[in-house]
Amino acid sequence: MDATWIEQALHEGTCVLYLQGAWRLENLQSLAAEIQSLRLAPALPCVLDGSRLEALDTSTSFMLLARLGTAGYTRATVSTRHVDPRHARLLQLVHERMDTPPAAAPSRHGGPLQRLGAAVVHTATDLRAHVQFLGLVALEGLVLARKPWLFRAREAIAQFQLVALDAIPIIALMSALAGVVFAYLLGEQARRYGATLFVVDGVGLAICRELAPTLAAVIVAGRSGAAFTAQLGAMKVQEETDAIRTLGLSPIQVLVIPRLIAITLGLPLLVFVGDVAGVLGGMFISATQLQIPPAAFAHRLHAVLPLSAVVVGLVKAPVFAVVVGLIACRMGLTVTRDARSVGMHTTSTVVQGIVWVIILDSGFAVTLQRLGI
Repeated sequence: MDATWIEQALHEGTCVLYLQGAWRLENLQSLAAEIQSLRLAPALPCVLDGSRLEALDTSTSFMLLARLGTAGYTRATVSTRHVDPRHARLLQLVHERMDTPPAAAPSRHGGPLQRLGAAVVHTATDLRAHVQFLGLVALEGLVLARKPWLFRAREAIAQFQLVALDAIPIIALMSALAGVVFAYLLGEQARRYGATLFVVDGVGLAICRELAPTLAAVIVAGRSGAAFTAQLGAMKVQEETDAIRTLGLSPIQVLVIPRLIAITLGLPLLVFVGDVAGVLGGMFISATQLQIPPAAFAHRLHAVLPLSAVVVGLVKAPVFAVVVGLIACRMGLTVTRDARSVGMHTTSTVVQGIVWVIILDSGFAVTLQRLGI
């Protein structure tokens, strides 16, 4: 056989492979062709002769040893002679790695109980981190109370415009549609008993006490909460928060507190807009489908809707706002320095914000019902 890289010979019942030239990665293609063309008989021991070998790397070593292993040779039937000690160590290392089976990757999919436990631990860790962040914000708030000139009013006003004023159209539209749907479904049932006028009672109480605060908070969590996390996360990635600390300023005072104040003042305004829009939506359906004139609707609403229902909805709003704002700002400030983390934390903010709004609303409903409010 006319070989460039390997000369194969048979001496005294032993297959001898003379390795020749520079066995490097750039020559792997031609080496592979010759290695595959070897006529090997595993019944005979094999000797690798390195007296003519100039260079050797792991890729070519692996190719040769893999071919010998496929032919049926083992470490016991393959030996070396006249091999440079560096090349011998490399061959030995590659052979050992080939003989060692890869460790099985631990399964990331545990059983239902394991996943439940992991979820509980993760939730408890997040809750603890939120409480710690609330404490930090409270301490920085006390500093601002002692030094009010440090408060960034322009930032708070700008955030108020983004959180509240720019969200009025979407809140009004969603609340009006909720009032339309609720009045239509309730009216269809009330019509059967000739009690369509009581649709006004249901619409007023449902919109002002439950639907408008919850719907506004959910929209703000998905809109402004995600924006807070994305903004702060981008600043963290671009090291702007580090620059703020370098200037001797507190990122919580500069970035977090203005956003918290803006969302806390803005959400009650949005809830009020939602109250009005939801009632108007119910009034529209009552007038067109239930033959209740707007004047009769307004008179009945004034008679049956207690002020406490409106106040309860407005009182819920700041609580929802603080929770959503704290979650959004903390998730933004805990972003690691990569774009994937920003996306994951933004998604987590929206999910956590919506879940906590619903949990708090349920707690309000049960507590206020027990107190008779």
